[in-house]
Amino acid sequence: MSAGPVSATDQLWLPGHRCAALTAPAVDRVYRAAMAATAAAAGTELRQRYGGPAAIGFLVDLRTRLAAPGGMVDAAGFAAVTRYQDPASCQRVLDKQVAYGMVVRHPDGTLRATERGAAFLTDLYALHAEVTAQIWGSEHTGRLARLVELTGRLLAAARTGQAGDPTEGAGAFGAVAPPYEPEGTPVGVLLLNRLGVLRYHRADAHAAAWTAAGHTARSIVDLPPGPARLAIEQETDRRAAGPYQGLDPEQRVTLLADLAALPG
Repeated sequence: MSAGPVSATDQLWLPGHRCAALTAPAVDRVYRAAMAATAAAAGTELRQRYGGPAAIGFLVDLRTRLAAPGGMVDAAGFAAVTRYQDPASCQRVLDKQVAYGMVVRHPDGTLRATERGAAFLTDLYALHAEVTAQIWGSEHTGRLARLVELTGRLLAAARTGQAGDPTEGAGAFGAVAPPYEPEGTPVGVLLLNRLGVLRYHRADAHAAAWTAAGHTARSIVDLPPGPARLAIEQETDRRAAGPYQGLDPEQRVTLLADLAALPG
């Protein structure tokens, strides 16, 4: 029996690991641009209103979990999020946040936002809503809706995981997922936070890849371009591919095209 003609979509089919490789820089570009626009708009003013950088500390990084009522990040998750930073320095930052009354650090290292910390995160979500509405204007309405739907699928698949998935157990993705999305969250905030959480999924895949190759967080930063780094990047793509397997060929192409079309 004939298999029938090959559609244009089938010709554009991307295997999961290749889709993961192409999506990562697109996600980084869009996410970084939105965060930079936030900082340029009123990010500094917002931070100063709550005590400045020393008070805010890691609240922006952990916002998708700590903004949720009762949301917490455990010590292992925090260590994964900050894996490329000096642990002692990170604890000093937390000491200041505790002193400013922005976070509570439990004896086991678990973190949660105080009432004041939660108020900052509420204001941050509002600022992100204003900024994303400006940079991703009405001309991108359909594109944003598609991206929110597709990134939601990716996050759901990543949270389900599989044997060998880098998000199994403690990891940065597990610390920040699922993103807090209260009813009425604007589409721009949904996309921004989902992209941020997806970046941590790849970060965990990358950490698993360089750990398997015998590196540490310090040594991988210093590893120059070459065959060894290329092998780690390819292994990262393989480990990050799982969620993309759940998208059909057309959805994979749509994801990449819509990300490429967003300004930033």
